[in-house]
Amino acid sequence: MKTFRIVVSIALMACAIPRAGAEDFLDRVDQALTFSAFNDNVRGRLSGTLDLEGYYFQQPAPGLILSKSDAIFNPRLSLFFDSQLGPHVYFFVQSRFDRGFDPRDEGAQIRLDEYALRLTPWDDGRFTLQAGKFATVVGNWVPRHLSWENPFVNAPLPYENVTPLEDKRAPYYGYFTGVLRAAKYEYIPVIWGPVYATGISVAGRIGQFDYAAEVKNASLSSRPESWNATETGFDNPTVSARIGFRPNQMWNFGFSASDGAYFRPEAMATLPNGSDIGDYHQRVLGQDISFAWHHLQLWAEFYEARFEVPGIGDADTFAWYLEGKYKFTPQFFGAVRWNQQFFADVPDGFGGSAPWGHDLWRADIAAGYRFTSHTQLKIQYSLQHEKNGPRDFGHALYAQFTVRF
Repeated sequence: MKTFRIVVSIALMACAIPRAGAEDFLDRVDQALTFSAFNDNVRGRLSGTLDLEGYYFQQPAPGLILSKSDAIFNPRLSLFFDSQLGPHVYFFVQSRFDRGFDPRDEGAQIRLDEYALRLTPWDDGRFTLQAGKFATVVGNWVPRHLSWENPFVNAPLPYENVTPLEDKRAPYYGYFTGVLRAAKYEYIPVIWGPVYATGISVAGRIGQFDYAAEVKNASLSSRPESWNATETGFDNPTVSARIGFRPNQMWNFGFSASDGAYFRPEAMATLPNGSDIGDYHQRVLGQDISFAWHHLQLWAEFYEARFEVPGIGDADTFAWYLEGKYKFTPQFFGAVRWNQQFFADVPDGFGGSAPWGHDLWRADIAAGYRFTSHTQLKIQYSLQHEKNGPRDFGHALYAQFTVRF
């Protein structure tokens, strides 16, 4: 619990700082990092967040956390640069300094997670063209995945629960054992977080409908190392799209689809003779709903995913979650989330069939408090049950203190 106490102690010390003084200081920082030129036709702003996170859990570590201990302290500095050139050209960059894209027992590293150029020819937003390295257009969690907007510390289950499928080699002997043979980080989820892959996208809004489509160098399940164009080229691109319908200000409905090869180049030597990486695809269908009314917000996503696996055929899984957030006061909010994932049957290698993964559910509950418009503390507890897993129930406790500037 030492790691967890560190974060809580930092948050309590922050509470002791006079709010007015801290607020004024961060407001001055915000003004100093904003500039404009040429009669305001060129504008730029540097902003960021400092996240101090503490994780305490039972082994094996949940989600995409990679640790042999039962606790991690994970500081993260995120920097954002936004630039506007006239009314039609926009450029943005996101870089991070932390212990890895996903929390792990490793030293510090610095990364360029996002960079993109966006062109909007018309003022009404009917069409936008974007190129670079940026988050996927699929679903409704990605627009709120950063620490300040996310009411939880971690991601919903479809975005972080690894399956028994690897992307660097095909399954041994043509069947799944249900046991993770390699390190957990060698396996892939249905969607790997926000999927900052490289490519091009179009998006826009027409009346009550909005649309977005992208062509990228890596699949939705691809690991962060695959997102750079220098690491994974465009020999086997992934195509994804979302269509949304907003009948009024309260409701928003979306339908997403994605199709692309999911194996990395290292897997080529393990594939059957005469086959290629492009012969095995990940196909995903998604449905999302969001609702907002006064102090209540609800989100839900449903994903049906199919992996084409050498020697096995189609490996299907269904993952979903329902999330709710309620603001009790302007500063204090609470959130609950129910997550589940189910795995279909595949040949077991002995003439029968069996599920290719362990069905599971996870319940998340969180509370958050915004001390000022620049500081926020979140505490979260998660309970997970995995059918036929290494244990009946797994518990995890998270804390996250964020300073936004």
